[in-house]
Amino acid sequence: MSRWNEVPDSLDEPGRQLVIQLRRLKDRSGLSLMSLQSRTGCSRSSWKRYLNGQALPPRQAVKELARAANVEPTQLLVLHDVAGESWRRAAEEPAAADGTAPGGPLRRGPRGLRRAVPVGVFAAAVLGALLIGLLVVAPWMDDESGGSGPVGAAHTMADPSGQSFAYAPGRTYPCTVRREKGLLYAGYSSTRSAVLSQSGWEVVEAQCLLRHRGFDPGGADGVYGENTTRAVKRLQQRAGLPADGIVGPHTWQVLRG
Repeated sequence: MSRWNEVPDSLDEPGRQLVIQLRRLKDRSGLSLMSLQSRTGCSRSSWKRYLNGQALPPRQAVKELARAANVEPTQLLVLHDVAGESWRRAAEEPAAADGTAPGGPLRRGPRGLRRAVPVGVFAAAVLGALLIGLLVVAPWMDDESGGSGPVGAAHTMADPSGQSFAYAPGRTYPCTVRREKGLLYAGYSSTRSAVLSQSGWEVVEAQCLLRHRGFDPGGADGVYGENTTRAVKRLQQRAGLPADGIVGPHTWQVLRG
């Protein structure tokens, strides 16, 4: 699996969300950059720029990556279109007085502030990101040990109800962390590879492990919110990982270790 650099701070929100989703899909697909070149017709160096947030990938290339990761591409393409609109708006603007060049994603000005994104575009970006999260969670919940959710997997589950996860405002779950065969488990999921988004038992598991390691995500409510993201970033910084706030295979390795 790839160890990603931090998403460029220069990207506006639609562009940032697109890069994050492309990285997740690339990791899910297991394809190398050379394989992506063969599959999409975009060069290895081009894919490196796309995945580092330095250029907007062609729509067809995004579609092929989604298919390679076994994800229906419609909502990802919506997010791509929103991010593309931001790229185009930046390209159409004259060079700014502060020397910001057109033709790329929206960037910070001299006082560290982003150029304004129209409210409609930003709202569409957020909606697209949420839809992508819902779309990619399901196929990414599988893992090598086959267990997620309190369904009587190999590890004792703190909640024996056997129900699918459903967020309930104010509800949190107990965290009892045990070490089994050299790895830490809280009893809600045995995954070591799922890329987390939105909500689920895997999020509860990660929240419990974060708390166990001294990085408080707030209550273990199964929602991947701001507190959890901040705790993940602090853990990643301590472990020498790119502090992108995304729990993927390398962050799981630190949490479980």
